Amino acid sequence: MTDRTHPLDRLDVSPRVLKRAQYEAFAFFIRPPYVIVRNHSYPDPEAHTYRVRIADDIPINCRCPADVEYTQACKHRVAVAIRSKILEMAIEAQVAADGGAVDDRCENESVADSKSERETPSTDCECDPEDRLPCWPCVAAGRKSLPGTDGTEPS
Repeated sequence: MTDRTHPLDRLDVSPRVLKRAQYEAFAFFIRPPYVIVRNHSYPDPEAHTYRVRIADDIPINCRCPADVEYTQACKHRVAVAIRSKILEMAIEAQVAADGGAVDDRCENESVADSKSERETPSTDCECDPEDRLPCWPCVAAGRKSLPGTDGTEPS
């Protein structure tokens, strides 16, 4: 890691979220530039699986509803940040996958310093078919809608 501060010191985290990130039963899968976080505290863990994006040596965003809705870091981002070995492995895998250079952009989303300053996503985005929800850039651009917001019932 390039920054000597702990990743948690660089995130805005509520005490409640920090506590949940510590005790909930998370499983982690490294898929550069993401860490897939699955919460086995629920009866249906597959429905509680989210991609946490790593950039600048910290978890910068997540596709969960809480991270989209609120300004503070979600429990999935915090869960990655407090597990230094997981974060280190994700950073190393990202550098290895990029041939030694970390690219802070991916095909499905643009990364900005804050959620309110996101760039307009490209029109050629393809959401991951394993995700139950479309990626945020597709929703923000109006190409796709969240379940239940277009008159259909969520599945």
